[in-house]
Amino acid sequence: MWIDKTEQLERFCSELEGVPYITVDTEFMRVKTYRPILCLVQVGHGGNGAVIDVQAPGLSPAPLKKLLLDQSIVKVFHAASQDLEIFSYLLGEIPTPLFDTQIAAAFCGLGDQPGYAQLVQTLLRKTIDKSSQNTDWARRPLTSRQVEYALGDVTHLCAVYQELQKRLNDTGRSAWAQVDFEALGDPEKYRVDPRKAYLRVKMRRPKRDQLAILREVAAWREEQAMERDLPRHWVVKDDPLVEIALHAPRNEKELQRVKNLNLKSRDMGEILEAVEVARQLPESEWPELPVRGSKAKADDSLVALMQALLKLQCERAGIASRLVASRSDLEEIVLGQGESKALRGWRNDIFGEAAQSLLRGELGLSGNGTGGVKVLGDF
Repeated sequence: MWIDKTEQLERFCSELEGVPYITVDTEFMRVKTYRPILCLVQVGHGGNGAVIDVQAPGLSPAPLKKLLLDQSIVKVFHAASQDLEIFSYLLGEIPTPLFDTQIAAAFCGLGDQPGYAQLVQTLLRKTIDKSSQNTDWARRPLTSRQVEYALGDVTHLCAVYQELQKRLNDTGRSAWAQVDFEALGDPEKYRVDPRKAYLRVKMRRPKRDQLAILREVAAWREEQAMERDLPRHWVVKDDPLVEIALHAPRNEKELQRVKNLNLKSRDMGEILEAVEVARQLPESEWPELPVRGSKAKADDSLVALMQALLKLQCERAGIASRLVASRSDLEEIVLGQGESKALRGWRNDIFGEAAQSLLRGELGLSGNGTGGVKVLGDF
């Protein structure tokens, strides 16, 4: 179903009232703007699916917003982060409760980050036609093939969701996955803080007073990009920001020496104001220097053993290793620094206890004689 009128949308959304879940996907463009331009929203449940043209003149999104924010309905996405970023801005809220089939698949041992087409092929034995994948979704009219492709993103997702939910229930891992779903739906994850924008700018061996300047000018750029709805590098690129932080210009003449800084006089004045704000800050309010690795370095050989053990234990459990521990988690365990997430809850059951036994010399790893690895010891 193609929907471009409010009456159609109201009727479709009313048909879905009271269903236990809906599948959701979006098509958007993000080339010349700060925020993605939402072009389509696809919604499905069972055999009922629709492609909603949110760009259609006169279309009211109110019925769709009501449906997405209905707390009695689970919203099913695949690789939801970008979709949730869009909805966070447009709705002012995250459409929860949610279920992410990419995360669920990792808990079911179907790969670290399986793509949607891969899951459809693996679970449903169906092949998705990807010929419309790079469509300019803002252009109208769309072809029937493009609409069919967009609709397929939510119709197949229904069956994928049902199969993954069954597998999670059968393995007792629904609660494990739910923790990750809730973390994905945390509104803070999608809230932009211009004061933290400087953390994305690479600066070689900065001093704290230079970071203070970088923080102010990067915050100015972020705010301008948001206000003008332009990609941040269209306002000012990273290299000029770093040069400003290094040289701390005091006037427009000094600022004009910065390479590749093509700004209007008003903008240059505002940048100089930002630099002066940073100059006036007491040292106690300067940003801390980034941590460049621990003074203590984990033994690479021991970390490699940990990685082998992690892979082995996760293969046994049928779960993606990235869900259990990262390399930094393994280094923390080796160094005994803090309490890694891998040493808590279900992660500890799968891997943490074995990891600590390995550190204590109570178990080891060996070839199994058939090209694989086995654990030596009582575990």
